[in-house]
Amino acid sequence: MKEDASPRSSGTPGLASASLVDGLLEVTLARPPLNELGLELLGELEGLVARLPDAQGLLLTSALPGGFSAGADLRALHAAIAARGHAAVVDDVRAFLGRIGAALTAIDAWPGPTCAAVHGVVFGGGLELMLACDLRVADRTARFAFPELRLGLVPGFGGLARLLRDVGQGHARELLLTGRSLNATRARDAGLVGQVTAPGAHVDVARRAVRQAMRQDPEALAAAKRLFKRPERLADDLAAEVDTFCALFARPEVARALEAFAARTDALPYLP
Repeated sequence: MKEDASPRSSGTPGLASASLVDGLLEVTLARPPLNELGLELLGELEGLVARLPDAQGLLLTSALPGGFSAGADLRALHAAIAARGHAAVVDDVRAFLGRIGAALTAIDAWPGPTCAAVHGVVFGGGLELMLACDLRVADRTARFAFPELRLGLVPGFGGLARLLRDVGQGHARELLLTGRSLNATRARDAGLVGQVTAPGAHVDVARRAVRQAMRQDPEALAAAKRLFKRPERLADDLAAEVDTFCALFARPEVARALEAFAARTDALPYLP
């Protein structure tokens, strides 16, 4: 992760940038085409986690016009299967889930206030990243979905466990089992986001929200977060989610679904 002109941790230009101003660490994701979460962007997230001890608050957003994140890098996953075989990739997938799960859990459990400012596409792993943040502000262009079941999978970055924690069984079932996307207004009504803004205003609104939270007593804020999030209860659900994902991923149906996905030429093949 870089701050201002310092080197990027991944060595790949354009993945993410960070600035630390008056205690607020602002991280802007910028990995074309739409911040797909693969090994490169995972490295950036791990760099972000390493920076958290220097900050009092965190703001996550995206510089890409299409949205916050389209989720996991499925084309890279298909390419790995094509090159090495499905069975050979299973252990790599579990290792990746362990790393990204640890990064999102570190953001989720960090005692300071965190906020995601989202717009456009917020799908799959991108939605899981948003759910790791305390506060969520959505541009009214935002759309939210968990399309994993179409590929024969479930969320694997902790998204289902956090979704159940934050919005409850009813909304979670509708979002996951149907695969339909929610617009920003419905997401706010479901409790998925706290505020909806006019187009282009979400980052400024989110910045004000997280800075307001930063003015709270830090020890009381951290204690409140522990009461809200119950990390000791979440751990078992997170482990079960990874185990389920890996068991489903090993099936040949998933390799075929990823091949079909990679062959598509739609501009946004992950849209419902």
